[in-house]
Amino acid sequence: MITRDTIICRCEDITYGEILDAIEMGVTSLNEMKRFLRAGMGPCQGRTCGRLIQQIIVQKTGIKPEEVEPMTHRPPLKAIPIKVLAGEKHES
Repeated sequence: MITRDTIICRCEDITYGEILDAIEMGVTSLNEMKRFLRAGMGPCQGRTCGRLIQQIIVQKTGIKPEEVEPMTHRPPLKAIPIKVLAGEKHES
């Protein structure tokens, strides 16, 4: 059973209750939710919570799923050694 304390976005610890409160304030798209609560800004970039948040928006507002603006995804970052940027050849 989902309660207001149920975590929806695990990366940013955003709860169901926080999402409901945001919807009541007029947040009705995934990008707005991302900017307002940081939901979907963690390492998974919304791949885990995006659909859940979309379903909550649809249930609470009556907006059709295809009308909910999708979340903008960012490519994951990966650290690279400075020697690669400097052009040094590395051992294989």
